[in-house]
Amino acid sequence: MNFIDQAEIHVRAGDGGPGCISFRREKYVPKGGPDGGDGGPGGNVIFQVDTGLNTLYPFRYKRRFQAESGRPGKNKKQHGRAGRDIVVSVPQGTVVKDLQTGLTVADLTKPGQTWIAAKGGKGGKGNARFATSTNQAPHYAQPGLPGQERNLFLELKLFADVGLIGAPNAGKSTLLSSISGARPKIADYPFTTIVPQLGVVELSDERSLVVADIPGLIEGAHQGAGMGLEFLRHVERTSVLLHLIDATLGPEDAISVYRVICNELGSFDPGLGSKRQIVALNKIDMLEREEIDRIRNSFSAEGLDVFTISAYTGAGVSELIERLYQECSAK
Repeated sequence: MNFIDQAEIHVRAGDGGPGCISFRREKYVPKGGPDGGDGGPGGNVIFQVDTGLNTLYPFRYKRRFQAESGRPGKNKKQHGRAGRDIVVSVPQGTVVKDLQTGLTVADLTKPGQTWIAAKGGKGGKGNARFATSTNQAPHYAQPGLPGQERNLFLELKLFADVGLIGAPNAGKSTLLSSISGARPKIADYPFTTIVPQLGVVELSDERSLVVADIPGLIEGAHQGAGMGLEFLRHVERTSVLLHLIDATLGPEDAISVYRVICNELGSFDPGLGSKRQIVALNKIDMLEREEIDRIRNSFSAEGLDVFTISAYTGAGVSELIERLYQECSAK
């Protein structure tokens, strides 16, 4: 299924059913009183989090959702049947905004969480409700109230334990592919990954991590360069950021790239800049030991937690994954 993380939809709840105007018509009761029942309430449009979804792609083709209206009241004070609700499945991490006001109206973060996107109209009262000592035969019943109707904007922010970030061509897709069941496109040119990818990393003793591979970030990403605004929001919910650096760049260029990415994170959201970060220097299989030590020392001098790995050969990866699990478990 294709990845889509934004959608505009229209939701309309069911109208309430009208109340009934009716009078008792029984043998030996020539002047029966009012017995019109109430109309049924309209159905709701309900959003429910489905952890089996990780995209808003289904909303590409279905954009209108309408619940059933309530049925009219009946004689003998029988209430009309309530309109059926419609349940709309959304991925975990879906943020819902009202298109008219621009305000966030729901943030659906928990598995199975439900939220009423549009509330059904109340059913009208039947004429039995309006009988009084002075008006014993009311010929009036309430109409049902209309259901709520609104236009909504959906925005998906992926839920993952680890956000895998870095510059284009740092080897993020290769790493995700080697540690999980995800199969992102892999090539030796920048921007191979153009949408976020999720992978589940299985550790020993039934432990696991969910890792999100965020497409490569470049300078100006927080202003939209390289689709940066489309990508950065997907690391907002992660517990730990794994910053993957191409070690073949050398100490000075690698540090420079790292600082650019950190600046983009902080400029987009100060909270991202303060997240726990672990740095992994990738592609060590292409370097001599002296070169690896030199670049590692340059990062350590910055007070950073540094691992040296090769996503291609798997060197150092298991130690990195164990550390990521410890950091996520401590959150």
